[in-house]
Amino acid sequence: MKILLVYPEYPETFWSFKYALKFISKKASLPPLGLLTVAALLPKDWEKKLVDMTVTALIDRDIKWADYVFISAMSIQKESVKKIIAQCKRLGAKIVAGGPLFTSEYEDFEDDVDYFILNEAEITLPLFLEDLERGHLKHIYTSDQWVDLKKTPIPLWELADVNKYATMCIQYSRGCPFNCDFCDVTLLFGHKMRLKTKDQILAELESLYLRGWRGGVFIVDDNFIGNKRELKGEVLPAMIHWMDERKYPFTFTTQASINLSDDEELIQLMVQAGFGSVFVGIETPNEESLAECNKLQNKNRDLIACVKKIQRFGLIVNGGFIMGFDNDTPAIFERLIEFIQKSGIVSAMVGLLNAPRGTKLYQRMVKEDRLLKEATGDNTDLSINFIPKMNYKGLIDNYKRVLNTIYSPKCYYERLLTLLKNMKTLKKKRYQFHLCYLTAFLKSVWQLGIIGKERVYYWKIFFWTLFRRPQLLPTAITYAVYGFHFRKIYENY
Repeated sequence: MKILLVYPEYPETFWSFKYALKFISKKASLPPLGLLTVAALLPKDWEKKLVDMTVTALIDRDIKWADYVFISAMSIQKESVKKIIAQCKRLGAKIVAGGPLFTSEYEDFEDDVDYFILNEAEITLPLFLEDLERGHLKHIYTSDQWVDLKKTPIPLWELADVNKYATMCIQYSRGCPFNCDFCDVTLLFGHKMRLKTKDQILAELESLYLRGWRGGVFIVDDNFIGNKRELKGEVLPAMIHWMDERKYPFTFTTQASINLSDDEELIQLMVQAGFGSVFVGIETPNEESLAECNKLQNKNRDLIACVKKIQRFGLIVNGGFIMGFDNDTPAIFERLIEFIQKSGIVSAMVGLLNAPRGTKLYQRMVKEDRLLKEATGDNTDLSINFIPKMNYKGLIDNYKRVLNTIYSPKCYYERLLTLLKNMKTLKKKRYQFHLCYLTAFLKSVWQLGIIGKERVYYWKIFFWTLFRRPQLLPTAITYAVYGFHFRKIYENY
């Protein structure tokens, strides 16, 4: 068999890092980990080709070459998926679709997709392959079981041109012990944390290392610290040893809940293993809104103190924030700006609340007759898919005002300085030098320091860091470039 694996395009968002990627001459942030894992589940003697549309175009010749076109996507890629399907149908190609978008919304594509492989591919793809061999394929393959991640293979990295990406990625766990009502993670992966072994993680790191990768690795788990005991006892000590033996070829980033701040030993182990940053869903400083969305792990704690504690141990905190809760009052906008500024969360991703299909929030909006449409998956496109309690125009206008404030050069660089002052510098930390980093620095000097409207702030942060915290200079330049990207995206509104 000849299998074409297609990953759709993304729209421009804060998450795309489109304008930041230009500084390091990379095409995309991350390779499609799910599709590369699916490729590894296919028979070894089949021919396989990856077209990641975030780095290259999908051409008719590729589709004509394939016996089957496999598409995997998230909801934010829905518009690109429609174009891919239309192109495949025009050429008479057989389409096999899976991933989060189709698992949640396959009904929207029933007439256009030949075969659906839903839920976790480790379970449903083998069923498809068995039926394919027998010549009796079904339209939909689904399962209500959760896979044992010990059966998940190493992604087929040979299909990807790693040099086109800013960061590589691996997965350690699936699931989340929490139950936030706007989140569909537990719908897709359940509450129980399912883990790979330390040997699997080391094997995946080794596979990237042997392909010559040196640089960032994103551990894509929705909550990396969902099983702290296993992390502290097995996985992180093994990663520390592996990294030390190879002279720290990678820097890690991941996602975690705010209760990371409660465990100093865990933070220290993460930093020792090479973690440089962590994304935390803060959502809101409003206790009533946290209770409303069942974000109980964030309640009854000083969130700013928690953030600063993680920073002091040497981990940068990138934060997610949401506006549009029923319990939000007009005071929330200033409170949010003040919180973000005081916290030193430089990459503050602020979005409007949306209700993904199947979530508790979605069900409540249906029951209250407030649902307007399906969520786009893009929480920065000024869309909200239900009727908010707050006046809609007031919410949108104030959302724009919050973004305009926090991404303005003045506020952005103030936060960056707050972070740099609070961050612990690690004496033994090693940096992997790449020529593209030097090029990025020179581009930042021109784009931000000479022709940019933020040039005064750029040079202030540059010289402050150079003389006060020189080890953090790469961090300062990196986040200055991120700020440029955030402003460019905001200006497109």
